[in-house]
Amino acid sequence: MHNTVKKLLDIENNIKDHLNRLNINSNPKIVAVSKTFKIDKILPLIEHGHVDFGENKVQEAVEKWTEIKKKNPQIKLHMVGKLQTNKVKFAVQIFDYIHSVDSEKLAKKIMDEQYKINKKIEIFLQVNIGDENQKSGINKKDIQKLLSFSQQIGLNVIGLMCIPPADMDTEIYFEEMKNLNKDLGLVELSMGMSSDFLLAVKHLSTYVRVGSSIFGQRS
Repeated sequence: MHNTVKKLLDIENNIKDHLNRLNINSNPKIVAVSKTFKIDKILPLIEHGHVDFGENKVQEAVEKWTEIKKKNPQIKLHMVGKLQTNKVKFAVQIFDYIHSVDSEKLAKKIMDEQYKINKKIEIFLQVNIGDENQKSGINKKDIQKLLSFSQQIGLNVIGLMCIPPADMDTEIYFEEMKNLNKDLGLVELSMGMSSDFLLAVKHLSTYVRVGSSIFGQRS
């Protein structure tokens, strides 16, 4: 068994055991964040049958995944990085999920581009839950307005996403996100990375974005 597959299975089992102990009935999806890794590192996971992969740069995703997705139509590609409006056209063509919508302008551009090619993308709205200047995401007090706008124009918003402050008590933010998601009537929740995915699933995250714990450290 390839090392990356073994690591993925370990993570799946850790999550299962953790949720069983907490008596939580949930089956979160693992988005294997493959950014910067070459396709030979990723192929063993595809051959194993894993379907959810994450990238954070549009150009890299197009170069890496266009042919692979033609051969493996079951693969779901997730845009987990900041998305510039001038890259939306290409993002919409290659990605199935976008986790980082944080403005009406971006929402509108995605809607326009997916309409052109008759494709429906699953959308997460990114919340700047720690209110950090350097981070993308919309302020939590503005999230209802962005959600209403996105739904009005016809975007398929399935949930919220966050990247909480690194040096704080992450659990407080995950709890807040869980409640916010519930209050807005959204079903999916994208939070948790290699360092904190067990805490995230405790607070009902349905998509965890795990990179280095599967693929190793990025160079």
